[in-house]
Amino acid sequence: MGHAKTSYVCLPCRASYKQPYDRDRPHRTCPRCAEPLIHVGSAFAAPPRRDAAAWRTLSVLLNAGVRFHKSCCGGPGYRPRTPREIRERMTYARRTGEPFARALVRCEVP
Repeated sequence: MGHAKTSYVCLPCRASYKQPYDRDRPHRTCPRCAEPLIHVGSAFAAPPRRDAAAWRTLSVLLNAGVRFHKSCCGGPGYRPRTPREIRERMTYARRTGEPFARALVRCEVP
């Protein structure tokens, strides 16, 4: 039986690839531009390539260390989808001192 596939993303190309996860080969490169791919997890759904705002949002999440791994109850939990949601959570994090990665995955911002 083959291994389950997981998603890898190339931010410059706005491309997502499903590939088997291999601990012996942690670094993969994009077939289009040869830049390193980012392992995002198996619960990832890529936005359309033409949706620049969604890819900017994704870039902020990935650079903050947020990934899309399945949890015990299904999906990865809440993830912001728009730049506005990102701005709200970043403002909250600056105001309260909460780490950005934790603030970005909050469902509600008080």
